[in-house]
Order: sequence, then C-alpha cells, then structure tokens
Amino acid sequence: MLDRRYILAALGTTALATLAPTALFAAASIKPDDASVLLVIDVQNCFLPGGSLAVKEGEQVVPVINKMAKAFSNVVMTQDWHTPGHVSFASVHSGKKPFETVDLPYGKQVLWPDHCVQGTDGAALSKDLAIPHAELIIRKGFHKDVDSYSAFLEADGKTSTGLAGYLKARKIKRVFVAGLATDFCVAWTALDARKAGFEVYVVEDACRGIDNQGSLAKAWADMAKAGVKRIQSADIAASA
Repeated sequence: MLDRRYILAALGTTALATLAPTALFAAASIKPDDASVLLVIDVQNCFLPGGSLAVKEGEQVVPVINKMAKAFSNVVMTQDWHTPGHVSFASVHSGKKPFETVDLPYGKQVLWPDHCVQGTDGAALSKDLAIPHAELIIRKGFHKDVDSYSAFLEADGKTSTGLAGYLKARKIKRVFVAGLATDFCVAWTALDARKAGFEVYVVEDACRGIDNQGSLAKAWADMAKAGVKRIQSADIAASA
C-alpha cells in the first residue's frame, strides 16, 4: 500500500514519468449538481509569488478557481497548517536541504522549506480568493510528526481528516479538484478521493505543479491509472 502512496515522494525517473499525460476524458459540458463538490487545495500565501514554497505561476489559478466556483453549490477548501519545526521541514534535519528525502516511519518524505506555519501570514488563504459560499475549510499537516498532502488522509495512509465522511453524509458523489500543487497535494487528494469511492475530476488549468525531477508527469500518470478524469475549467458549465 505504501508503494502506491509514496511513489510521488520518490521523485523517480521511471518509464511512467516519460509518458505523455493524455487526457482520459473530454467533456463537452459538465454541469455540477448537488452531488458535486469543488475542492480548492492549498491556495495559500506560502505557495504564491513571494512565498517560501512558491509554485511557479501559482497565482494564475486564483481567477480560474473564482470563476469556476460559481458553478458549484458545494465548495470545500484546504489549508496546510504546520506546527513550527514540522517533520517535513528540511530545517529540522541536520545536513539536509529542501527537496531531498528522508525515511520516516510512514515512508519516504520529501523535505520542504519551512512553510504554512500555523497562524502566520504565509499560512493564510490568498486574499484574492472570492468564494464566499465555501462551506468548510479542512486544515491538514498539523500533527508535528507526520505530513499531510491529501485532503482525505495524512501521509501515514490511515489517519483520516474526516472529509470523506463529511462528503458522504452530504451525499456527494463527484469530486472536482483544483489548486496547488498538482503533483503533490492535488494529486494525493485525487487519488484518495478515488480510493474513497468518488468519481474524480482534476481541473488542469486550475492547478499548477512544482515538477521536481519528473514529479508532475508521474502524478498525471498515477492519476490516470487510478481513473481520475483530467478536464479543463471550460468543460464545466457556467452557473445560470
């Protein structure tokens, strides 16, 4: 089980990473209904220009997400919310630099610059997000000794955020994922959503990736294999 979950963190250069990430699904028009939810992943200051872990062109997802969100009656947002000295920070591992990996009890862990520390401006959601009807914010990564990319499960693969139960209680069946970064938190969220039994779409132009050593191509290959549908925001019918 860990092999599947931590293949993204391995940042390997296997044959899958060289595959052209072809779209699985081209929808003429997808109309979100009451059984659909938009998950907006980690659009926070640390991942935007000037942030400590800025994703290239990350700011470009904001207007796309704002426009797209109007078509959804259900929107959930996530927020990386790390303790100071979190285990995923390179600064707490002597001699290690950001983007190197270490072995932790739950598997391979990519080390990051300090980011999204609880209560800091860097951890705040972008002020340019305009989704007043978002009904829930899921905070993740707040356990000091385990990372949490996915909105559904922490990186140990077993500690739940409670999101799957919430969505199922709301009778949600279709999950649309957007935000930052494609090859980490977006991809892990999409994979776990599939594992939880949801129909899953990743909105490509509403995401941006880090793409460290082939990680972006690897993420798309993993998502395609899992049955995640790759679409564009234009495939989603605008709200009436």
